[in-house]
Amino acid sequence: MSKNAKTLADQIRGVAGSEPVQIGLILGSGLGHIANEVNGVAIPYSDLSGFPHAGVSGHNPNLVIGDLEGVRVAVFGGRAHYYESGRGDAMRLPLEVLKELGADTMIATNAAGSMRADMPTGSIMCQSDHINFSGLNPLIGEPTDARFVPMKDAYDPDTRNALRAAANAADVEMVDGIYAWYSGPSFETPAEIRAIAMLGADAVGMSTVPEVILARFLGLKAAAISTITNMAAGMSNEAISHEHTKAMAPIGAAKLEKVLRGYLRSLS
Repeated sequence: MSKNAKTLADQIRGVAGSEPVQIGLILGSGLGHIANEVNGVAIPYSDLSGFPHAGVSGHNPNLVIGDLEGVRVAVFGGRAHYYESGRGDAMRLPLEVLKELGADTMIATNAAGSMRADMPTGSIMCQSDHINFSGLNPLIGEPTDARFVPMKDAYDPDTRNALRAAANAADVEMVDGIYAWYSGPSFETPAEIRAIAMLGADAVGMSTVPEVILARFLGLKAAAISTITNMAAGMSNEAISHEHTKAMAPIGAAKLEKVLRGYLRSLS
């Protein structure tokens, strides 16, 4: 763990209290409202040296520490993407801090494009695995042998089962699927989508995979849920844009919030 992570964790405990965090939540586009539901303290990323400045509209760059459904959580209201800086490890320090605060699990959320006709806009998908279509890796440059991270069951089966049980209890349809990471920031071409589909992906997006790799590197259990904000290029006549993503995200976000709340209640 880096010295900076320990310093930042001490700084955060000085503001939010010393009780250990149990779960970390990373919020994707259009999901920032969940942070407002936490009974706790919001710390701007700008107050945390080395934290990303979440330069994507639709993200709310605050770290919120507090109680949600009886569980002590750390909610990241925005993430850094590879396409913002060319750094695959841009979320390493925040996740190191999460680990230092006591968390054992990270759950990431994201907005994604669907490659399945039976998973339309407004659906949510629990990631069962991923394809690193970008070929990038946040552990490039890590000097220790810890960089050789096994990725079997990268998405923790027990956590996924608990999320699925929460979805069932809330009468929310949530399918399992494989997420492909595309670097962005341009959207994929129809030819790229056909290639990704042939590889076995069900949805495509520009985040999450680096955080999952980093989480496993740090010894955190990982899970992720996608909100489907559009059909991937060539799958429909939708005009794909970031504005469209932000407009469509709340449809799936309402379902995702029910699942997350039910999951947290099952832990408390």
